Amino acid sequence: MTSSCQKDSAVNSVTGEMSFNSDSTNRSAITGATNNILAATGMLKIKIQDSVYSFDASRDSIAFINVNDADGNRYFGITAVNKEHTISFGISSPGAVYNGINSNIAGSQFLLNQQDDGQTILQYSLSKYLGQKHQGAINIEQYNRAGVLARGTFFTYLAQDNDVASAVYKAEGSFDLRLK
Repeated sequence: MTSSCQKDSAVNSVTGEMSFNSDSTNRSAITGATNNILAATGMLKIKIQDSVYSFDASRDSIAFINVNDADGNRYFGITAVNKEHTISFGISSPGAVYNGINSNIAGSQFLLNQQDDGQTILQYSLSKYLGQKHQGAINIEQYNRAGVLARGTFFTYLAQDNDVASAVYKAEGSFDLRLK
């Protein structure tokens, strides 16, 4: 059973141990000049289909990211990996982040790796076959102010396969991430 990030409803038990060479909660590995900030406390919750998954920043790695790519494009978003490295989530939006922004989703992925051999047993990613005007939105209520790293909500549409006939599921979530 996953201990920190787990389904709020029943989840299949994990048997065996997975080992990793790095600690995703090492704050010195992600903070610095890149303007990517690892949350010290707070929660990130994601609801997909009938399941809710929670990441706890006091135990798991949850980072707010700001990226300037080689072509001069800017992105911001949230990435999360549980301490056991069995569940990960990421969501991104184009542009710069600021308080009160409501921005379109550019990318998202959710992975659940709970097999003994480390194989992915559940994977959702942003569907490119929706036929909709946008892929969802992220609303930043507060950013990098008064001890709050980021607080807000998001929704997006994820599919288990990157095929035109794949079922698409609405994923909704919230985050309240703190600097201390």
